[in-house]
Amino acid sequence: MQTMNIHIKNMVCDRCIRVVREELEKLNLTVIDVELGKAIVSLRGLHSSVHKIVRVLEANGFGLVEGRKAQLVERIKALILRLVRSDELGELNVNLSDYIAVNIGKSYHHLSSLFSSVEGLTIGKFFILHKIERAKELLAYEEFTLGEIGYRLGYSSVQHLSNQFKTVTGLAPSHFRKIGTERRKPLDMVNQLGK
Repeated sequence: MQTMNIHIKNMVCDRCIRVVREELEKLNLTVIDVELGKAIVSLRGLHSSVHKIVRVLEANGFGLVEGRKAQLVERIKALILRLVRSDELGELNVNLSDYIAVNIGKSYHHLSSLFSSVEGLTIGKFFILHKIERAKELLAYEEFTLGEIGYRLGYSSVQHLSNQFKTVTGLAPSHFRKIGTERRKPLDMVNQLGK
């Protein structure tokens, strides 16, 4: 069976994966696999569905990624999102640049330049913004201490997490916990420091 990879932007969580799968199946496509940033479908019946795919993706807040550079940037973003959402950063024994280079299979310098030119921010800033958004989520749940959250997100200390949290949000983590979830953002809107 011949397949096609459909590269999709704005996929940021497991729910996005489920929505994309369900919507493609509603179009009577044979869906082989869906992961962050990509769906693999059978070519059979695909030619008449391309415009429908675009419409259904856009209706759900997604879009097609066109061009090799944009696809590579989306792969980097998906890799970072998976890493941050895994809550295993405290156990990761490699720095981010090595992790990305190994998993993407290209030099970090090349990837970093490409990412900055396409996204308008560095990979490091993107990573920090998503770590802080994950910290907001964990703080809002009130299930973990700040120390536990810091460990899950790979911070060297509670103070490091607190300082970075305040730099990005303008609030101390303890104050954020009191005001709850109204200051959280949808993950596909996390792209600027202090916003």
